[in-house]
Amino acid sequence: MLYVLALLIGIVAGSRTMMAPAAIAWAARLGWLDLHGSWLAFLGYRWTPWVISLLALAELVTDQLPGTPSRKVPPQFGARIVSGALCGAAVGVPAGHWPIGLLLGAVGAVLGTLGGAAMRANLARAFVNDHPAAVVEDVIAIGLATAIAFSL
Repeated sequence: MLYVLALLIGIVAGSRTMMAPAAIAWAARLGWLDLHGSWLAFLGYRWTPWVISLLALAELVTDQLPGTPSRKVPPQFGARIVSGALCGAAVGVPAGHWPIGLLLGAVGAVLGTLGGAAMRANLARAFVNDHPAAVVEDVIAIGLATAIAFSL
């Protein structure tokens, strides 16, 4: 189950870069994910979930703007892979499997980036508008991130 969660949190990061770290930070802060004594313990610090949640909220807003670059350009794609890897590693920390979690999180981020872009493009064509497609993608990312956090 740990490996599935690491892959899924990576998929969330591929869809919304900051949503995955926000979910992980809240899980750590609320004691659902034990990161104490690890190199990722900072995710559970008092202010970390709040700061990352504000960044996630800002991302949800900026994603709606027409001038936002594609998630597949190198800086955005790279940020999603780093986010997925970091979050996947955090999922693996309690079991001592953070390197495998890191790898699965990165793979999930690639899948989430490419799959999310394709899904959104198909939805935008179906809606004849990108905005509703973006909202659907937001809801899916928030729901999946929340379900993963509760599963930790």
